[in-house]
Amino acid sequence: MLKKIVYVLIAALVIIQFIRPEKNISAGPYANDISTKFAVNDNVASILKEACYDCHSNNTVYPWYANVQPVAWWLADHVNDGKKELNFSEFAGYTAKRQRRKFNEIMDEVKEGKMPLKSYTLIHTNAKLTEEQKNALYKWCEENIATLPPAEPEQQSDNNKSEHK
Repeated sequence: MLKKIVYVLIAALVIIQFIRPEKNISAGPYANDISTKFAVNDNVASILKEACYDCHSNNTVYPWYANVQPVAWWLADHVNDGKKELNFSEFAGYTAKRQRRKFNEIMDEVKEGKMPLKSYTLIHTNAKLTEEQKNALYKWCEENIATLPPAEPEQQSDNNKSEHK
């Protein structure tokens, strides 16, 4: 009985190798790439490429193990989630309000050590950010926030409006 279970599992592993998710690979240039609207110096561009773009752009550089199932499914899901949250290839197309929010989130995530993810830096050791790199990203975000139109004041709720009449 155990032998049959092992054979079924091996067969299942072989079969799933033929069910592949779509890869996140597209040749730029991207019309809404962050660099089309915001200055990205060589240092920051290098940091973003090494630590961010695999999950937060339209072009992922895949390691060899991305061809093995079910790892490829996990990676595809991870990249899709990352792009939904922040996509540097589409950043210039975001509203100014969303751009401001994303720059602030980048600063918070990097400062708190939440990004890049530990699971990513375990294998991609070159993506581990030094304090100098974190500071460079933080400064870059602040500089770009300053170029955005002023944030709109918070809308008063209907309750507050009726109290002031």
